Amino acid sequence: MAYSEELALRIRAQLAHLPEVAEKEMMGGLTFMYHNKMCVGIIQDELMCRLDPDIYEASLEKPGCRPMDFTGRPMKGWVIIDETGMAAQKDFEYWIGLALVFNAKAKASKKKKR
Repeated sequence: MAYSEELALRIRAQLAHLPEVAEKEMMGGLTFMYHNKMCVGIIQDELMCRLDPDIYEASLEKPGCRPMDFTGRPMKGWVIIDETGMAAQKDFEYWIGLALVFNAKAKASKKKKR
């Protein structure tokens, strides 16, 4: 499954000033890691954001936002933003900003032993 290179460029530009940003292809898309924690990503042509679970429900009320749900069970704290929710630059920056704020508080996933 391919992901939007245009959206990848927008995200790269938004995160360019930050240290320790890495990209990983996963979940059929592209994920941007900040401080070794998943922060934002792309699934096809939509933005995936990791948000503070405390603002999760309120975020779902915003235009273009829906729960991230791959398995029939929404992942609390993860949302998908479609084009209508991020077409305007200020809206795009809003979602990236929320993800970056939570990233500072989020715990990194434990590394699996190989």
